[in-house]
Amino acid sequence: MAWPRLALLGLCWASCLLPLALGCGPGRGPVGQKPHYRRPLTALQYKQSVPDVAEQTLGASGKAEGKISRDSERFKDLVPNYNPDIIFKDEENTGADRLMTERCKDRVNTLAIAVMNKWPGVRLRVTEGWDEDGHHPPHSLHYEGRALDITTSDRDRKKYGVLASLAVEAGFDWVYYESKAHIHVSVKADNSVAIHAGGCFPGDAAVTLQGGEKKNLSELHCGDFVLTVDQSGRVTPSEVLLFLDRDQHRRTTFVTIETDRPARRLLLTPAHLIFATRDPANSTADFSPMFASHVRVGDSVLAHHAGGPWLRPARVIRVWQQEAIGVYAPLTSHGTLLVNGVLASCYAMLESHHWAHRAFAPLRLVHGLVSLLPLKGEARNCSAQETGMHWYSQFLYQLAWGLLGRDGLRS
Repeated sequence: MAWPRLALLGLCWASCLLPLALGCGPGRGPVGQKPHYRRPLTALQYKQSVPDVAEQTLGASGKAEGKISRDSERFKDLVPNYNPDIIFKDEENTGADRLMTERCKDRVNTLAIAVMNKWPGVRLRVTEGWDEDGHHPPHSLHYEGRALDITTSDRDRKKYGVLASLAVEAGFDWVYYESKAHIHVSVKADNSVAIHAGGCFPGDAAVTLQGGEKKNLSELHCGDFVLTVDQSGRVTPSEVLLFLDRDQHRRTTFVTIETDRPARRLLLTPAHLIFATRDPANSTADFSPMFASHVRVGDSVLAHHAGGPWLRPARVIRVWQQEAIGVYAPLTSHGTLLVNGVLASCYAMLESHHWAHRAFAPLRLVHGLVSLLPLKGEARNCSAQETGMHWYSQFLYQLAWGLLGRDGLRS
């Protein structure tokens, strides 16, 4: 029995080593959306997709879950869209093009507003939605109400490249300039772990490198050393091992936490852990991890004064939510990092930094072993490009979802 167990162990190690050897890499430029700045639209080119991966991959809209028919159990998951600002072609005259998932409905309604703002007098037009007649290839997301083909109401093809860019900003998980006659868009399934799970910062959130240089998360590399704190509370450098999640095009709602003395502003997703306390604090030991969505005005968080070796309590004076495009979740060897001068955990979903850090111990161990191997180039420094949630994060969230259920996790 020893050999089969050893073989199984070897396969487990190989499955861990391969993704880490391939690694993860830097984003493709600053993407965090600043409150008072809107970057100019860049029209997509014909046959270009965003993100630049296959539609049915984790980094885009995910795999198909099977056709939905009117008599199937999942038909109740489709909702009609009667938005008067959208023209539905509805060739079949059955209302099928109006049926879609909640996520798809939310994104297309957002896009409809963007289209009217961009071109007054022009509306969004949906030419293909949910398909119940088998007009698309097998496994098409049209069969699940997760995909649409869109144009502008004036059918001006010169607008389609910009229309595709607007769809990206509206939050569609995959946008493809598929045809000269339309743009194809799709979304993840409403029950996707990639939707419900995760904790991230925007791309323009800044960390401090070991040498004191500031760097945006969108420009951060695996192997960089960023400032965090050790168990004694002293500021120390920590290596960036990989990214638990990274998507420069994903539209996300962030909790914004603003402090005074020192003045700091941190954006992070609602389920991300931050160290805070309700009561006046005398030391770092008084702080405990809590979800960002639970932080209130009057609470205190831990902030770093430039040049000092220790963190100090900073009172929260304002908390609000705002949307931004781009999400980044670096994992450091310590499991924590200073972002915009505020101490945050690398973890989310489970309101226990201690157990989350233990759960990611295998990744840290394998990373240490990989660093001893005679690898060169991208395989050694984890600079291969990846988009979306890391496979190990996905595995842990699925496992925890099954074991703890919805009530045991933050979604």
